[in-house]
Amino acid sequence: MTAVAAAQLGYRCHIFSPDADGPAKKIATAQTTAPYEDENAVRAFADAVDVVTFEFENVPDATLAAISERMEVRPSIDALRISQDRAIEKTFLNDNGIGTAPWAPVKGPDDFNTATEAAGTPAILKKSRLGYDGKGQIRVDAAAALETAWVSIGAVPAVLEGLVDFEREISVIVARGLDGNSESYVPVDNVHRNHILHTTTAPSTVDPSIADTARSIADNIANALGLVGLLAVEMFVTRDDNVLVNEIAPRPHNSGHWTLDACAVSQFEQFVRAVAGLPLGDPERHSDAVMANLIGQEAARWHELLAEGNACLHLYGKAEARPGRKMGHVTWLSPATGRP
Repeated sequence: MTAVAAAQLGYRCHIFSPDADGPAKKIATAQTTAPYEDENAVRAFADAVDVVTFEFENVPDATLAAISERMEVRPSIDALRISQDRAIEKTFLNDNGIGTAPWAPVKGPDDFNTATEAAGTPAILKKSRLGYDGKGQIRVDAAAALETAWVSIGAVPAVLEGLVDFEREISVIVARGLDGNSESYVPVDNVHRNHILHTTTAPSTVDPSIADTARSIADNIANALGLVGLLAVEMFVTRDDNVLVNEIAPRPHNSGHWTLDACAVSQFEQFVRAVAGLPLGDPERHSDAVMANLIGQEAARWHELLAEGNACLHLYGKAEARPGRKMGHVTWLSPATGRP
């Protein structure tokens, strides 16, 4: 979707990925299929392009460090390093005055007691790195269960997060350009199933003061990162109207997919504008929207969705529909309300 947005702005994309059948490679001008650790392939890729960005956090930072010796990387490697490790991310947020759920690092058995004291139970144990869509996570209902849970996720560095009594989950997508100017999309309401985003409703129905707070938090994080690019900030709204940050992601985000159809400038075009050094676009929506992910075999009903007059269907071109795999999404549009 980023490659499509780039093409519409007249840019040509070169995709580097270990996956020979990645969907972006089907529409890009050039492709490199190689392991991220292949230094020769990485150098040749960097020499062939003008600017480099990344679309998920699991790219090794060493790969981007090698690229940055030859080429500009946006967002920065520091933004990647912060976002790809939950312990580093939460420390960064707290150090910048951003509230999170209570949490503690779990590097090994010596941390079990202090972690449960800091985070409390019940809690969620999450791998510090390489986890997404609920992978590498397990609920811990009592302190005595932490050791078994830690072993079950591979006995790797992790964080223990206390459960938050939240009223809803929301997110904000913010873009920040080379000049330091930023633009954010309206906060949206998110509903998850099995730790995977199910629906996003734009705009959120939270009180306008909470929406303003959420946008301010996203702006503050983008500025603290020195971001050039796009940032998604997932947040909890507690029952007493506090806003806590759950996770950040310095790239286009699933909860921003609705912007493809409800805004003149989608999150993907905004991302391209930011990393290419162009002026940012207007993030205002012309329609309200409800986006639903098509997971696994749910995508098989694509022909039914095409028959719905207000439905905008997006299929990703992935070869195999597996349980829990995002195969596409659909966005239903309606006239825009007056909500901010």
